[in-house]
Amino acid sequence: MTDPAIDEPATLKALTALAQPQRLRAFRALVGAGPDGMTPGALSEHLGLAPSALSFHLKELANAGLADVEPRGRNLIYRASFERMNALLAYLAAHCCRGQGCEVDAMASRRRC
Repeated sequence: MTDPAIDEPATLKALTALAQPQRLRAFRALVGAGPDGMTPGALSEHLGLAPSALSFHLKELANAGLADVEPRGRNLIYRASFERMNALLAYLAAHCCRGQGCEVDAMASRRRC
């Protein structure tokens, strides 16, 4: 198992990958699929994307460490990398409120620490 810590370059790579609508939708679908993951065919159908376009997006998510791929027989199974996702969230929240939990006051649109 690799160290789940994520540094600034890896964070930028992950955020760049997610900053594209189809990739964000694909990643959200993989997160929703949980540990079972999805085949590209099922994901293509779910998202209404052409398989060739989806293949490009899945490669970008995998390259950013946000998706893992497992060959299973004649199929590929893509899964969200929950470890990387959690490391990304931890990196982004590391300096929030000086390391303490934050509450967001939606009415005041302010952060309270």
